[in-house]
Amino acid sequence: MSKLTLLTTCELATKRLRMILYHVKGRELSGEAESILRIGKVRKGIKKPNNPELVPVGYVHENIPKSIQRHIKWIMQKDNIQQDVFLIGNPGPLRRIIVMQYLELTKSELEYIRLSRDTTESDLKQRREIIAGTAHYIDQCAVRAAIHGRVLVLDGIEKTERNVLPILNNLLENREMQLDDGRFLMAADRYDTLLKTHSKEELDSRKLVRVSKDFRVIALGLPVPRYMGNPLDPPLRSRFQARDVEYLPYQEYLQSFQNEFRNIPKERLVKILSYGNTLLLSEDKVLGLPDFPLSNLYSVAKILDCAPEASTYQTLYKLYPFELMLGHEEKMAAMHALQMFDVVDKVDARLPYRIKDIKPSGNDAVASITLQSINNNLCHIEVPMGKSKPLSSIKDVENFVPTSYHTGTLADMMLSHMMRDFCLIGPKGCGKTLLVQTFANILGYHTENVVLYQDMTARDLLQQRVTLENGDTTWRDTPLILAALNGHIAVLDGLHRLNPSTLMIIQRLIDDRELTLHDGTRLVSAEKYKLLQESSELSDVELKERSILPIHPAFRVIGLAEPKGSSGKSSGQPWLNSELLTLFLHHEIRPLTKSEEIDVIKTLVPKVPEKDVGLLMKFTHSLRNSDDPTVQSISSSLSTRQLLRVSRRLASYSDENLRHSVYKACLAKFLPPLASEVLENGLKENEFSAEKLTDDADATYEIQNDSLRIGRVTATRYNPDSEVMVPDVLFYDNLQHIKIMEDMLKDFLLGEHLLLIGNQGVGKNKIVDRFLHLLNRPRQYIQLHRDTTVQGLTLQPSVKDGQIIFEDSPLVDAVRSGHILVVDEADKAPTHVTCILKALVESGEMLLADGRKIITGSPQIGTPKNAIIAHKDFRMIVLANRPGFPFLGNDFFGSLGDLFSCHAIDNPPVDSEVAMLKKYGPDVPEEVIRKLVAAFGELRHLADEGQISYPYSTREVVNVVRHIQKYPDDGIANVVKNVFDFDNHQAELMEVVVSTLRKHGIPIGASSRDIRLAKSFPLPPPTLMSNWTLSKQQQFKPCSIETSYLTAQDRLEIGVDHFETQQIKQRSIAFNELLSSWQLFMHSSNRVAAIATANDGKKNFIYAATSNPVSVYAMEEDADAYAFLDLYGMFPSTRYRWKPTLSISILGDSMKDRILLHEETSNTLMIVWPHTGEIQKIHSRSKFDRFRSTFTRDTEYEDLYKICNEFSHENWIVTYKEHGTQLNVINVATGICHNINLPFSIALLRLASKDLWLATESKSLKKYVLKKANENDLWPTIVTETEQEILLSDLQQEQNFQLSSNPTSEAIVHKFLDISNIDNMTNRVTTDDISYAGVAIGLPDNFLNNTDTAVGLFKVPRNMQPQKDSEINRTFSDAVFLTSVGQVARIVKDIHVPEEIAHEQASDHFIEVVDLQRNVVSYLPLPRVPRSKYAYTPGEIPYAITTLPDDRVLVIDSTGRVTLWETGFSNLEQSLDKWMKLVTDGSKEDDTQITIERPNDLEVTAPKFGKEDPSNAPHVGGDTWAGGTGGRSTAGLGGRGGPYRLDAGHDVYQVPDAEKEAVPPEIQEAARKMNRKAFKDRLREIEMSEYDAEAYEKMSKAVSRQVKAMRVILDSLEAKSLERTWAKNQTTGDLDDNRLIEGLTGERTIYKRRADKEPEYNSQDQEHPKRLRLVVDVSGSMYRFNGVDGRLQRTLEATCMLMEAFENYDQKFQYEIFGHSGEDPEIPFTRYDKVPKNDKERLKVLKSMHAHSQFCFSGDTTMEATKKAVEKVIEDEGDEHFVIILSDANLERYGINPSKLGRLMNSDPRVNVFFIFIGSLGNQADRLKKQLPSGHAFVCMNTKDIPRILQQIFTSTMLSTR
Repeated sequence: MSKLTLLTTCELATKRLRMILYHVKGRELSGEAESILRIGKVRKGIKKPNNPELVPVGYVHENIPKSIQRHIKWIMQKDNIQQDVFLIGNPGPLRRIIVMQYLELTKSELEYIRLSRDTTESDLKQRREIIAGTAHYIDQCAVRAAIHGRVLVLDGIEKTERNVLPILNNLLENREMQLDDGRFLMAADRYDTLLKTHSKEELDSRKLVRVSKDFRVIALGLPVPRYMGNPLDPPLRSRFQARDVEYLPYQEYLQSFQNEFRNIPKERLVKILSYGNTLLLSEDKVLGLPDFPLSNLYSVAKILDCAPEASTYQTLYKLYPFELMLGHEEKMAAMHALQMFDVVDKVDARLPYRIKDIKPSGNDAVASITLQSINNNLCHIEVPMGKSKPLSSIKDVENFVPTSYHTGTLADMMLSHMMRDFCLIGPKGCGKTLLVQTFANILGYHTENVVLYQDMTARDLLQQRVTLENGDTTWRDTPLILAALNGHIAVLDGLHRLNPSTLMIIQRLIDDRELTLHDGTRLVSAEKYKLLQESSELSDVELKERSILPIHPAFRVIGLAEPKGSSGKSSGQPWLNSELLTLFLHHEIRPLTKSEEIDVIKTLVPKVPEKDVGLLMKFTHSLRNSDDPTVQSISSSLSTRQLLRVSRRLASYSDENLRHSVYKACLAKFLPPLASEVLENGLKENEFSAEKLTDDADATYEIQNDSLRIGRVTATRYNPDSEVMVPDVLFYDNLQHIKIMEDMLKDFLLGEHLLLIGNQGVGKNKIVDRFLHLLNRPRQYIQLHRDTTVQGLTLQPSVKDGQIIFEDSPLVDAVRSGHILVVDEADKAPTHVTCILKALVESGEMLLADGRKIITGSPQIGTPKNAIIAHKDFRMIVLANRPGFPFLGNDFFGSLGDLFSCHAIDNPPVDSEVAMLKKYGPDVPEEVIRKLVAAFGELRHLADEGQISYPYSTREVVNVVRHIQKYPDDGIANVVKNVFDFDNHQAELMEVVVSTLRKHGIPIGASSRDIRLAKSFPLPPPTLMSNWTLSKQQQFKPCSIETSYLTAQDRLEIGVDHFETQQIKQRSIAFNELLSSWQLFMHSSNRVAAIATANDGKKNFIYAATSNPVSVYAMEEDADAYAFLDLYGMFPSTRYRWKPTLSISILGDSMKDRILLHEETSNTLMIVWPHTGEIQKIHSRSKFDRFRSTFTRDTEYEDLYKICNEFSHENWIVTYKEHGTQLNVINVATGICHNINLPFSIALLRLASKDLWLATESKSLKKYVLKKANENDLWPTIVTETEQEILLSDLQQEQNFQLSSNPTSEAIVHKFLDISNIDNMTNRVTTDDISYAGVAIGLPDNFLNNTDTAVGLFKVPRNMQPQKDSEINRTFSDAVFLTSVGQVARIVKDIHVPEEIAHEQASDHFIEVVDLQRNVVSYLPLPRVPRSKYAYTPGEIPYAITTLPDDRVLVIDSTGRVTLWETGFSNLEQSLDKWMKLVTDGSKEDDTQITIERPNDLEVTAPKFGKEDPSNAPHVGGDTWAGGTGGRSTAGLGGRGGPYRLDAGHDVYQVPDAEKEAVPPEIQEAARKMNRKAFKDRLREIEMSEYDAEAYEKMSKAVSRQVKAMRVILDSLEAKSLERTWAKNQTTGDLDDNRLIEGLTGERTIYKRRADKEPEYNSQDQEHPKRLRLVVDVSGSMYRFNGVDGRLQRTLEATCMLMEAFENYDQKFQYEIFGHSGEDPEIPFTRYDKVPKNDKERLKVLKSMHAHSQFCFSGDTTMEATKKAVEKVIEDEGDEHFVIILSDANLERYGINPSKLGRLMNSDPRVNVFFIFIGSLGNQADRLKKQLPSGHAFVCMNTKDIPRILQQIFTSTMLSTR
C-alpha cells in the first residue's frame, strides 16, 4: 500500500472517530437556569442545553390536556428530588409523548433507547468498534446520559431478557458503574469530595468519571402480567417511582375532536369514542379482549372528517379488526358493543369510495386525489406521493384487473395513507402484494421489500454491522432505513411471523417519525427537523455531522400479514395484540368473490376453457364458504394465485385434466384422511370428471437434436456455456416417473418454479436430476437443515485479514448464472428461514446480507451499482418431505406452497416399482421382487396410518434387490434384515414388521429345517372294477325337445359393501402345503353353501355363497378386500326346516363380469353382478306354475332341482329335477331354454363332455348315455342304455358318483395303471364314496364312436368299516379334480384318517388328497369350526372346497376362514426349491468363520428384587440393582433368572437366549414363585382380585397392539413440540455467524447453543393440553345388540385402549369419559383430575359402563349428550378441544334428525366434534355418515381401526395452522 493511500485511510479514520466521540465528550453544562418552568406550585429551573439538537421538539402544543399536565407535574416533582421514574400503563405512544413533552418544556437533553429481546449489555454501556485497525470502546446511551447529565429514556422495559437490565442497578441506586474500558463512573457528591483532596489529573489517571447530578432515568413499560413480556426484576423495580398513565379521559377526547373536526356530527363522534371506551372497561378485560387503540382515534376522525360518506363501522374496523384476532365469545362482545352504539352500518358492506382522479399538487411530495362515492359525491384529499409521476387512472396499471372490490380497497388505502402507515391482512394468495404494488405504481412510489422472519433481530430490521475494506467496523442501513431517508414505501412482508418484541422497535418510527439507530444516528421527521434547525441554530451540514438526518415526508410503511401467526404462536393463534394494534391502520383483504375471480382469470388467461373455469370456481367457493375448519384448510390451497396457475395449465394444454390440477394444487395425495375425504366428496358433488388414464405408450421420452419430448410435451434443450454443472445420475426409467417429468415440464415451460413433495427415498432427487439432464440445464444444489439461517441461505460469512467477507451461496450463483437451483430438504429448515424465498419467487427481488440486492429485469436509473441482475433462465426446484405425520417437519407447503407448482411424489405403483427393481436386479426372480414390493407397500401404509413410525421407502427395496443381485445365495429373509436390524430392539415394531413380511411370503426367521409337508400313505393298486359298453338291445327314439324363452325381471341394484381382509402367506414360518389364509366376515349362524373360481386371463377370482342368510362374497385372489352382497329376502323364506341350497356357476365371454346363482329347492336362477351390486332373476317356468308351486310346496323336503355347470363358462347350464323326466338346457346369454324329455326318471346327470352325458335312472340306478344324433345337433338327444360288467364280486353300490369333465394326461394315467394298451385313449377321472379315486379309460370317445370297445373303470377301493357305513353320506364332501397334476381332493372327517395323523393334528376335518401319479394319499388338517346346531346337523361338513384354474385347492369354512393349498407334487418341488433360496443364508456355509466360545461362568443365584438406585442410573449386567438390564437374578429387563420384569426407563440390553435357557430349573422355579408373589402383592396393593386381573388382562390384551400404535402417534405429535431452539448471545457454544464482527471487537457473547425454548412470561403462547371428552353410548341397545355385532365389546375395548394409551401424557393430552343413555345424557365415568391410574381403576370404569348398559331404561339422549359435551369441554382452557362420540347408529328409532345433529356438531368452531359409529343394523351407520359433516363421522366395525381413526382426528387440525 502506498504512503498516500495510508495517509488517506488514517485521515478518514480520524474524521470518523471525531464524529463518534462527539456523542461521548459533549460540553460542560452551565450551572445557572435561564428560566423557570412552573406547574401549580411545582417549579423547575430551565438551563440552556449544551447540545440543543438532543432536546426533543415538536411535542408541546398550545393546549396540553389537564390529565397530561398532571403527569408532567408529577415527573417534575420526582426530578426535583432526584428520583428516577417509571411510567406504566396501556400500550400506545401516550407515555412516551408525555416524557417528550416534559423534556421539551425543561430543555433537557435526551438519550433514548427502545429495548427489545435482542438488547444486550453492549447496547446500554459500551460497544467496541474497530477504527484504523484499533478497537475502541464507544460509550452508549446509558453512559453518555450519566456523564453529560442527560435524561435516559428506557422504552419497553418488559421486552428485555431478564439478566440485561440489572447491569444498571448500581447506576440507578448509587450512580456508579464500572465500564469495560477501565473507567469507573462515580456519583457527583463522592467525586466532588475527592476533588477537594485530589487534583482532576490524578482522578483522571485513576479513570474516575463524574456522573452528572442532572442525570435521570425515565423507564416506560407495560404491566406484566396482563401484557406479554418479562416481569420487573425486584431490585430494579425498587429503584423506580411508578405512575400509572391511563388513556385520556372521554371528555378530553370529545372536546378535542369537536374543536378540530367540525364536519363530523357530535353524535357520530360520541359513538366512536363510546365504542372505544366500552372495549376498555374492566368488564371486557375479563374476556381478555385486546385494548382498543384510543391513541389512533385521531386518524379515524380525520378520515371521517375528510370523507363524510366513509363507513363508520369499516373505519373503526381499521383500528380494531376483531374478526381477525378474537375468538367466538370475544367477537360477540365486540359486535355487541357496535350494536349498542348503532355503529353497524345498515347499508351493504361495499367500500363507499372509488378513485376518480390523481394528479400532482403544487408540492412535489404531495398528490391530489379525487374520490367519488357510490352516491357520486366527490371528496378531495392530499396524500404523500413518490418521486415518479403518479398515474392518472387505475386502468393505467399493468397486470392489474380493476375489480370493484379492489378499486374500492385502493381508495380506502388512500384514506389511510393520508393519515399514517397501514397494514393489509388476508390469507395467502388473496392479492395483498399485488395491491401494494398497484398502490405504489399509482402514486409513483418505489418500494423496498423487507421480508420478515421469526428470529429476525432489531439489527436485521434497522442496521447491519459490517466491516470496511480496511477492517474497520461500521453500520449499514437496511432497506427500511433507506426507504425512510429516500421517501420510498417500505413493505414489511410477514408481520405475523416477526416476534412482537422486534416489531415494536419501530414503534417510534411509525408513531413519531423518529428513530435512533445503532450507530447513534437519529432520524427525525421533516417537520421536526425544521424545528430542530430553528431551535438549535444548526445548519444541515452541522446536523449531519451530529448524525441527525431528516425522514423524507413521503416515507410510508405498509405491512403485509396473514390472520394467523407463526412467531412462536400456538396452532392457529392470532398475532395481533394490544401493542401491535397501535402501530397501523388495518385493512382486511378478503379473497375475491366468485364473479370477481372469474373476471380476473378470464382477463389474465383469456384462453382458459369456459366450462373448466366455471366448475373450478364453483368448487373453490363452496370450500371457502364452509364453516368446517377442515374444508377451509383445503380452500387455503386454492388461492387466487393457484387458480391462475391452474388456469394457465388448462389454457396451454388441451389434455390437462381439471381434477388432476386441483389434486396438484391441494397436494391431495398427502392430505390427512379427513381432508382427503372432504376433497373427494366435494369433487364428486361438483361433478368433476375423473382423471384421464394416460396411455402407457405415451409415457416415453425422446431427444432429437436440440428437441426433447417427454410424453406429449416438447421443449427445446438448453445450450449452456459449460455442461459441467449438468447432472447425470444412474436412473432407471419407470412409467410413473416419466409421467411426473411430463407434468413438471408443462409447468417449467410456463415459467413456474417447482415444488416436489414426497416421502424419503421415493426418488425426488433422481427425478429432478434426470429431468435437468434431459433438458441439459446446469444445476446448483443447496441442502437445508435445522440450523439453516437466513444469512446462510444466501451468503456464507467468513473472516479474512480481519475483514468480514461474504461468499456467495449456490442460490446467488444460480440467480446470476441462470442455473436451476435445487433446494433439498426444505422442510428441515425453519419456515421463517425459507419464507425469504417468497420475495425472490414472487417479485424477483432479494436483499443479501452484504448489502447487495437481487433484482429482475434490466438495470434502470437508480439501480444500485452492486445489484445482481437475475438471469432470465433462473428457476428454482424445491424438494421437501410430505407434511404431517410421521415426518412432522416444518410445513413448507403450508407456508409457501402456493408460490410453486406442486408435484406429489409417491412410491411407484406396484408394476412400475417391479419394473424399476428388475433393472437393478435383472437376475432376481420377479416373484421375489413382487414379495418385496408388496411387503414394503404395506409397511408404508402402516406408517401412513401411524401404526409404525418409519415410512419404509423404495430406496430400501432397491438396496435389498442390489444385494440379492450381487449375492444370490443370500436368502431374502436374511438380506431384509439389513433394513430392519435398525428396529431390532423395538419389540413392538418388529412384531408388526415380521408379521407383515411373513404375510407376504418373506420367511423371515425360518430356516431350511422348517419343512413340514404332510405324510403320504401308499394306496392299494388300482383295480379294474367294471367294463361299460353300450347296449344293443335297449334302443330309444330321439328325445323330444321343446323350446321356451326365459323371462327376466328388471335388474335390481341392491348395493355392494367392501370389507378389508389380510391375507397371510403361511410359508413365511415353515414350508408346507398351505399357501395362504384370510378371513371373511360371516354371521355365527351362517353356512357356506357353494364356492367357485374363475380366471380372466390375468387374475383369479373367488366367489362364495352362504345360505343363512343368503349372501355372496367376491374377491381377487391376492386382494386385501372383498365385496359382499346381502341377498336376504331375494330368495323364498326359509320356512320350517327348509334351508336354501345354492350353487355358483361361472359365466364367460361377454358375461364374465357376472355369476349365476342357483337355488336347488325353489329352482331359482339369479344373475349376480358381484362387483356392482346388481341382481336379475330369470325364470324358465310360467307365472302360473310359479304361483301354484308357492301354495303346493310340501312342508317336508321335496325333490331338488339339480344343476350341471361344467360348461357354464360357455354360458349354458343343464338343470333337472330329481326323479323327473326332463332336462332343461338353459343358454343364459340368449335367454333360450331347450327342454329335453327323457323316457325315464333321472337320479343323477354327469356331463362327460359337451357331446356325451351320463344319466342314472332313479329306480334301477341304470346308467344311460345321451349323445347327439348328428354332429350339428345342439344337444345330445339319443339315449342308449349301458351294460356294466362287474368284475369284482364284493363291490359295494357306489354313491355320489362324480366324473371330471376334462381328461388327465396320459403320462399320469400310465403311472397310475402301469399298463401299456391305453395309448391314445381318452379318459376321465372318477370318484365316489367307496373308492379313493378312479379312471374311466375310453370315456367318452368309445361311446361317441359307437365302437365295441368297452370303457374300463379302474378304482382304488376304500377299506370301509361296516359299522360306519351308515355315516358315509355325512363324512365326505364332494370331490374336486386337479387333472393337470392327477389328483383328487375332498374333505373327510377324522374317522377316515389314519390314527397316527388324527392323534397328531388337533383337527376333526382333513383335506384328503389322492395322488394318482404316485398312488399315495395324504391328509391336510383343517382348522376347527365351532358347531352351530342351527346351521348344521350332526356330522354335516362345515367346509366347501373347490379348485383354482391352476389346480390349487381352495377351502372356505363357515367361520369365513379361507385357506389356499398347493398339493401337486411337481408344483411342491418347484415351490420348495424357491423357498429354500429365500431362507438360505450364504454366510452360514462359509467355513472360514473364526469363533471363540467363552462361556458365561457367572452363576445365577437365587432370584431377588435387588437394590434400588436413588439416582436411577442405568445398570447393565451384574446382580445387584433392581431395574437393570442384561443382568442376572434381579428384577429388570433383558436378563436371566430374575423374578419378574421391572422397567426403570433405560435402554434394554438383552442376554442371549442360550444363557436364559442355561438357568438351572430350581432357580427358574424360585423365580416363578417370586413372580407370582409379587403379582399378588401388586393386586393386593390396588385391591384387585386375581379374577379381576384376569378379566382386565383379557380386555387389555385384545387392544395391546392398538395401544402401542396409539402411543406411536402421540409420541410423534409430541416430538416436534420438544424440539429445542437456538439460544443466542451466549458466552459458550457454537460461533454465531451473525456476531462475527462482535467477535472481532472482543465481545464475549458471540456464541449460540441449543436450548429448550422458554415461553415468554404471561404470553398468549403459553401451551395448554389438548382436551378430549370421550362420550360413550351405554344405552340399552348397546347391550341388546352386542351379540349381533359386538358393539358394546368394541366400546369397552376402545375405552380401555384410550385409557391405557393416554397414560403419562397428561401434560399434552387430558381426557375425560362420559356416557349417555336413555336415562341420562351425562354420566361421568372419569374426569380430567381423576383419570384411572392402574388396572383396577380402569376395570372399574369398564364395569360401570357395562352395568349401566345392562340395566338402564331404553331411550336415546345422543343430541343432549353432544350438546352438553360441546358446551362443557371448552370450560377448561386447552390448546385444542375434541369431542369424540362412540355410538351405535340406532338413531332413527328415536327420531333423531341427522341434519340437526350435524348442526349441533358445528355449533362451536372451537370444538372438533367427531362421531364413531361402532354398531349398525344393516347400513344404518353408512347412511348416517353421509348425512353428517364430511370427515367428522366414521364407521368402525373393528377395534383395531380406532387408533387410525383417532390419528386422523388429531391430525385433522394440522392443516388449519397453514
